[in-house]
Amino acid sequence: MNLNLESAAVNVSLFWLLTTPHEYAHAWTATRLGDDTPRRQGRLTLNPLAHVDWIGTVILPTVTSLLGGGFLGWGKPVSTDPTRLRGGRNGLAAVALAGPGSNVVLAMLLAVVVRLAAGPAPALADYAFRGVYLSLYLALFNLIPVPPLDGSKLLLALRIPVVIYRELAQFGFLFLVVAMTASDLGRWLAVLSLQGAQFLLSLVR
Repeated sequence: MNLNLESAAVNVSLFWLLTTPHEYAHAWTATRLGDDTPRRQGRLTLNPLAHVDWIGTVILPTVTSLLGGGFLGWGKPVSTDPTRLRGGRNGLAAVALAGPGSNVVLAMLLAVVVRLAAGPAPALADYAFRGVYLSLYLALFNLIPVPPLDGSKLLLALRIPVVIYRELAQFGFLFLVVAMTASDLGRWLAVLSLQGAQFLLSLVR
């Protein structure tokens, strides 16, 4: 088995950087919609340490990167109270989509960095391109409608019974691990992310 330590280190460092604005976007949106729970819990900040989940942000991404089984990871979830959000479950959906949306915006900004650094700083351009790819990967991965991912909150917005959601949540983590390691889900996400990264670069030529 070939373990690519350099690739894993790049993936995890970028993932941590990209997770911070992702979780901040959740916290900011919730606060704007009237729920100050993220602020009270210290999540309305761009300090990476406030958003790290050591298993989901460091250990699991490192292992899955080393083993080549796709890329599995997440940040520390931002707690919200749907009863305090304007719009109720629709507000919850807006909070959920804010995270993946922030990753798309970051991917666009990093695509500009790739173009600007391609000549004078090729190493930075390569790192930024990896960031574009990984940011899109993070957005797509989080839209999978399985707890604890952001996409699962859309199920609540669609009025799925809470009891069913709770049942899904009990096996969500196991399902994701199996899906990423024993199916082509990780490869599909990788292909879509790479195509998206190439498309963004084509827009900033």
